[in-house]
Amino acid sequence: MPDRVRFSAWASAWALATFLFSAPGAAQTSAPATEAQAPTVPSMPRITLGQAIQRALAQNSSIVVALEEIRRAEALVREARAASLPALTGNGVYTHQGIDENRSIGGRVILARDQLQANVTLSVPLIVPQKWAQWSHASTAVSATRAAGEEVKRQTAVAVARAFLTVISQKHVVDVNEHALKTAKAHFDYAHTRFLGGVGNRVDDVRAEQQVAANQSQLETSYSALARAREALGILLSDSGPIDAVEEIALPAAPTLATALDESTSRRADVVTGKRRLDAAEEVKKDSYADYLPFLMGNVQGYYQTPEGFTPQLGWLAQLVLTVPFYDGGLRYGLGAERESLAVEARSQYESILRQARSDVRVAFESVKHAEAALASAVGAARLARSALELANVAYRAGATTNLEVIDAERAAHAADTAAAVAEDQAGQARIDLLAASGRFP
Repeated sequence: MPDRVRFSAWASAWALATFLFSAPGAAQTSAPATEAQAPTVPSMPRITLGQAIQRALAQNSSIVVALEEIRRAEALVREARAASLPALTGNGVYTHQGIDENRSIGGRVILARDQLQANVTLSVPLIVPQKWAQWSHASTAVSATRAAGEEVKRQTAVAVARAFLTVISQKHVVDVNEHALKTAKAHFDYAHTRFLGGVGNRVDDVRAEQQVAANQSQLETSYSALARAREALGILLSDSGPIDAVEEIALPAAPTLATALDESTSRRADVVTGKRRLDAAEEVKKDSYADYLPFLMGNVQGYYQTPEGFTPQLGWLAQLVLTVPFYDGGLRYGLGAERESLAVEARSQYESILRQARSDVRVAFESVKHAEAALASAVGAARLARSALELANVAYRAGATTNLEVIDAERAAHAADTAAAVAEDQAGQARIDLLAASGRFP
C-alpha cells in the first residue's frame, strides 16, 4: 500500500508539472486531433484607418463614377451656355441647273447654269431669357451633383471604416480562439498524463481531447472569417489583394445629442444634397415665366456669289429677328406642371432626409451608450470567466471535481472572451455610425 501511495503522489506531481510547464504542442502518446495552423498567406499591406479612407476616396469605383458625373454636369453647363453666346458659321453652296446656258435679262444673269455661293454668318443672341434660364439651371445642377458626390464619399468612407473594424474584430476573435486552444491543450496534457499515471480516468481524457478538437474547429473558422474580412477591405480600396488593418484607430470625439442633431441638418452630405436638389427644382419652377417671353437675335452675314445676278457678287447684310411665342400647342403649360411636380417631390424627399438624419442620430446615440455599457460588462464577464476557469483547474488538480467542470469553465471563458471581442467591434461600429449620422465622419 505505501508503494501505491508513493506512485500516486509521483503521478500527480508529474501531471501538475506537465500542465504548468509543458508546451501546449508537446509530443504525446495519444495526441489530440490535428492542431490548427495559422494560414500561410503572402505578405499583405497593413494600413491605418486614415490611409484606408484616403485610398478608397481616390480609387473606389463609386468615387470614380461620382467624379465623372460631376464632369458630365459641368459639360452640360457648357452645352447650355453655348445657346446664349454668339455663333459663327460658314456655308458654301454649289448649284447646277439642267439648262444649256445662263438665262439673263439686260445683261444680268437671272438663272445660272452653274452657280457658287458662300457666306459667313454671325448670330448673336441679344435677348434670350429662355436660354439664360437653362444656363442658370445647368449651373445649379452642377452644385447638386457635387453635393451628391460628397454623399458617395461619405457612404464609401463609412463602408471602409466598417470593413476596417471588422478586420480588427476578426483578428481579436482569432486571438481568443488561439488562446482557448492553448488552454484546452494544456488541460488535455494534464488529464492525459494523469490517465497514463493511473490516477486519472479515460472519461476525463476523452472529454479533454474532444474539447481540443472543438477549439481547433472554431479556430479554423475564425481564420476563414479573417481572410474574408481582409479581402472585403481590399475590394473597397480597389486593391488587387487583401488588406490588413493596423489596430491603432483614432476616431473624432463623439458629439453630444443636441450638437449631433443640429449638425446633422447642416453637415451631412445627403442632407446638403437634398437641399440643393430642392433649390434647383424651385429655381426651375420659378423661371417657367421665361418660356412666355419673346427673344431677340441679331444676325450679320457676309456673302459671295458667282455669277453676279440682281445682288452684288460680294456683300454683307444685317438682321434683327424678334420672335414672340404666341401659341405652342400647350408645351409651356405642360412644362410648368412638370416642374411644379418635381419641386413638390424634391421638397418631400428633402423633408424625408431630414427626418431620417435626426432618427439616425438618435438611434446612433442610444447605440453608442448601450454598446459601451455592453462592452464594459462583457470585459468584466470575461475577466470573471477566466477567474472561474482558474478555480476549476485548482479544484480539479486537488481531486475535488471531475474535469467536466473544467471543460464547462473553458467553454464559458471562451464564449466570454469572444463576446468581449464582438462587443468591442459593436462599440466601434456604433461610434462610427454616430459620427457619420452627425456629419463628422469622414
